[in-house]
Amino acid sequence: MHHRNIDRTVFIPTVSLFALVSLGLILGGSNLRVVLSNVMNGITAHMSWAYLGIYIINFIFFIYLAFSHFGKIKLGHANDKPEYSSFQWGSMVFATAIDASILMLSMVDPLRYVQSPVFGDKPYSAAAYGDAHMLGQFNWGPMAWMMFASATIAIAYVMYVRNVHVMRISSAISFLKGPEHYKKVVRQIIDFLVVFGIMGGIGSSVGMEIPVLSKIINQLTGIPDNLFLKLFMFLILFLIFAVTVFHGIKGGIDKLSAAHIWTAIGFLLIVLFVGPTLTIFRDEGNSLRLMVEKFITMSASTTTNGKPGVAQQETIFYWGWWLSYMPVMGLFIARISRGRTIRQVVVGMLTYGALGCMSFYAILGGYSLYLQQTGVINLVHILNTQGQAAAIAAVISTLPLKMLMLVIYSISCFIFLATTISSSAFIVSSFTSKHLEPGEQPSQFNRLIWVIVFIIFSFGIVFVGGFKTVQAISSIAGFPLIAVCALLLLSIWQMIHKDQKVTQAKKETVLFLPHVSPEIIRKRKHVQVTLESYLSD
Repeated sequence: MHHRNIDRTVFIPTVSLFALVSLGLILGGSNLRVVLSNVMNGITAHMSWAYLGIYIINFIFFIYLAFSHFGKIKLGHANDKPEYSSFQWGSMVFATAIDASILMLSMVDPLRYVQSPVFGDKPYSAAAYGDAHMLGQFNWGPMAWMMFASATIAIAYVMYVRNVHVMRISSAISFLKGPEHYKKVVRQIIDFLVVFGIMGGIGSSVGMEIPVLSKIINQLTGIPDNLFLKLFMFLILFLIFAVTVFHGIKGGIDKLSAAHIWTAIGFLLIVLFVGPTLTIFRDEGNSLRLMVEKFITMSASTTTNGKPGVAQQETIFYWGWWLSYMPVMGLFIARISRGRTIRQVVVGMLTYGALGCMSFYAILGGYSLYLQQTGVINLVHILNTQGQAAAIAAVISTLPLKMLMLVIYSISCFIFLATTISSSAFIVSSFTSKHLEPGEQPSQFNRLIWVIVFIIFSFGIVFVGGFKTVQAISSIAGFPLIAVCALLLLSIWQMIHKDQKVTQAKKETVLFLPHVSPEIIRKRKHVQVTLESYLSD
């Protein structure tokens, strides 16, 4: 289990940082809850402009890029065809939209919004219910998915148009390529920030999901919902992670990925058809109308009636979370997108990806609001007094065969959790390795260390407890990636403009030499190839 291939300039600082943070979380315990809650309040009050700003710039950039003449640029050579059919590609993008977090948050987010509504609505009014149904879909919809496009398009362009093997996000930033010392330092800083963001985002996911699963297991089995149960769940996760990470992509992570999507879709369809189907469809139609009407306002607003509100804080939390997942999602979608145009990839992410996420809020969130609004069960009271784990269990308990549904739900969430973290640990170990040849995997030592770091850091978040803790850590982790996203946008713009000039020069050369001797044409082609090589460097 050698570790000679580890890049210590990124590996040692990040592992050390998260070891210290994990120790601080465990020693601080619940005493840190108030501190981190205040941090989240401060971020929302003073830094929300930065999160909103990069999302607005990023969204406008890719909508323009996709529907301008640049959208026709193929991510590959002229004769490259997509490796996957549109349905296969869309299914894989849709699958990446699903994880344990959306199975949980889609049920409880609307309950937060309806009691602290946006746009100055009166709590529990018809308008508040309509906006609560819509707002979660906004937070998981087009704006969120366009954040993944920055890494996706940059990586895919470098890999398939410029034929450069990309192992790290810094490799996709063209103007940082070169042997100069300052460029090397900046690349190392970017790699560190990417790993920092991924760790914070994944840690936040686990920190939120383990307590919910622990509560549901308590309801199913009667086992006390205490620290020992959570420790046991972390042990099981560690064993799953260790097996899948040691097996790598083939035979490990891919099998988990294949299993997880069907359980989630099955659960979603059961809720849709045993629940108030017509009401869910009607409310979704209203939500789509509201999203179109209020999209610009929600995209740019940081306050409700002049003050930061629950809905705005949730949006800032999600914007930080999507930023932290940007490198992982970008790398995955780029690797399956060879042969597609920029327009096809962007539109595909807006449809398969965004609509995939929105469907969970439409169905599970719609069902939660239906139960609350019709008085079947007071979910808001349960959420406020017992927490989101109890509220989720209460929602599932209203379904037929509730014990079976709780089992299906728990298995789905656990598979998602294992899939997400195993894949992320594999990617982080790739980012912290020295040059890997195409198809080569990071060392087992590197992968195992990251599995351990993930487990300890996530346990620290669970030990502190509280949803505000998860929100604060996720927002902090995503913040440095605002700068990385900006660099990726600049790199994409520079690359497509440089390569467009090369293509135009090539066309003009051919048109200018219609009757020249073959010998001169060969010389001209040599000059053109030299020019292309110079510009691409």
